[in-house]
Amino acid sequence: MDRFSLNLATLLLLACAALFSILTPANATEGRLVYLVSDLRIPFWDIMWRGIQQRARALGYDIDVLSAENDARRELELAVMAINNQVDGIVLSPTNSSAAVTLLKLANKAGIPVVLADIGAESGDHVSYIASDNYLGSYNLGKLLVDALRARQWQDGSVGIIAIPQKRANGKARTAGFMKALTEGGIKGSDIFQQVDFSYRETFDFTRQLIKDNPDLRAIWLQGSDRYRAALDAIDMAGKRQQILLICFDAEPEFLELIPAGVLVGAGMQQPFLMGEQALQQLDQHLQGRPVANEKRLPVLAISRHNIKDNLPNIRRNVLGLDVE
Repeated sequence: MDRFSLNLATLLLLACAALFSILTPANATEGRLVYLVSDLRIPFWDIMWRGIQQRARALGYDIDVLSAENDARRELELAVMAINNQVDGIVLSPTNSSAAVTLLKLANKAGIPVVLADIGAESGDHVSYIASDNYLGSYNLGKLLVDALRARQWQDGSVGIIAIPQKRANGKARTAGFMKALTEGGIKGSDIFQQVDFSYRETFDFTRQLIKDNPDLRAIWLQGSDRYRAALDAIDMAGKRQQILLICFDAEPEFLELIPAGVLVGAGMQQPFLMGEQALQQLDQHLQGRPVANEKRLPVLAISRHNIKDNLPNIRRNVLGLDVE
C-alpha cells in the first residue's frame, strides 16, 4: 500500500471513529438491574416501574421487575434470587420499612448497590433514597380538606382515615402531616384503619365501619387511590354522598374528571413516573462513579378543582405516566 492510500485509510478510520462517538451517547453503558417492588398490581408502582424502565433504556441497561405481591416472604425470596444472579444494581420499593433492613443487609454483603424508591428503611446502607415529601404533601392536603369543610360549615364534624401500613415510614409521615393540618384547623379526627391486603372489600368494609361508628363523620381520607371506588360505593350505600367528602392520596386517570366534578374533594398526588426516573438516574450515577444525592424528596401536588387545570401537564406525565415520549 502506498503512502497516499495509507493516509487515506487512516483518515477514514478516524472519521468513522468520530462519527461513532457522536452517535453513541456518552452515558451509554451495559449492565443488568432489577426493580424489586412490593406489588406491581397497584397502579402507583406500575407507573413508577415505567419511569424506571424508560430511564434504564435511555442509559443502556437491561432491567427486570420482580413483584412481591405484598408478601414479605416472597419479597425476600426474590431478593435472594436477584443477588444470586449477580445483578449490577437494585431499585427497591419494599413491602415495609422494617423488611427493607434485611434486604439491604443481603445486598450490601453481596456488594450490590441499592436505591430506595418511595418506601424507606428503618436502617441499613443504601446509595440513595428517592421519596415524596409525604409530610408536607399530606399537610397541604389536610389544609385543603379543612377549607372544604369550613366552606360547607361542617367544621364540627370528624374525619376518618383509611391508612397505608403505619410501619412504613411514608405512612407515618402522611398521617402526621395530615393530622397537624386538622389540628390547626380545629377539625377533629375519628378512627384510623390500616390497610393490609389493599382489596376492594377491605376498603369497603373500613368505610362502612367509619360511617357506623362515627355519626358526625364528614370526610374520609383514603391514603391511596386505587380503591377509591370501594369507599364511594360504601358512602353511597349508606346514603351519605351529599354528607361525607372523600379525599385521596395518589391519583387515577379518572381523577381528572372526578375532582372537577366534585365527586372527590381532592387528592395529594405523588409523582411516581418522575420518582422512577430519578431513582434509576441516581443508581446509574453511582455505577459510573459520579456523585449521588443521599436523599431526594419530590413535592406532592395537593390538587383540587381550583388548581387541577394549571397542574394538568405535570399530572399527566409525572403523576400518571401519560404523554411520555
